[in-house]
Amino acid sequence: MARVPERLRPALVRHRRLVKFLLVGGFCFALTLVIDFELKFTVLEHKPVIALTVATVIGTVVSYVLNRRWAFRACGRRREPLLFALVSAVAVAVNDLPLAVSRYLLDLREPYVGPFAQEVADFLSGMVVGTFVAMLFRFWAIQRWVFTGTPTGTDAGYPAPEVPSRRTTR
Repeated sequence: MARVPERLRPALVRHRRLVKFLLVGGFCFALTLVIDFELKFTVLEHKPVIALTVATVIGTVVSYVLNRRWAFRACGRRREPLLFALVSAVAVAVNDLPLAVSRYLLDLREPYVGPFAQEVADFLSGMVVGTFVAMLFRFWAIQRWVFTGTPTGTDAGYPAPEVPSRRTTR
């Protein structure tokens, strides 16, 4: 927090759960991207939806651990892993849907388009659109059903900021 400009600190503290969720999500997005490309260009060369599904599941498991230990550490309940798994299963399907539509409904694949166009379409539909829609769904569903407890003041590891008064004395 010391490196964050003074004027941004109150907003970051006020929305700390969202900020932490987005940081975890950014890391897991990069992890998913690397795994997806590795699978897609090696073992699952002709099965891009399966490659994305496997990569998303791995990213989701890492996301659960990081969110549980950091972003939502002060919230949760006993059935949390089961609820997280259910929400994540729906989110994986949401994530895969744009790629499946791009590939198999719109035929944005070889031989109908060139290899570069196919890869761009796969990236935009699966990794960008799919991940964005799944992220919105996950944040809403995780707060609603999984990590439902009220966070304590220790959730962020530092006290709430003091907001200076707008009154000035003359």
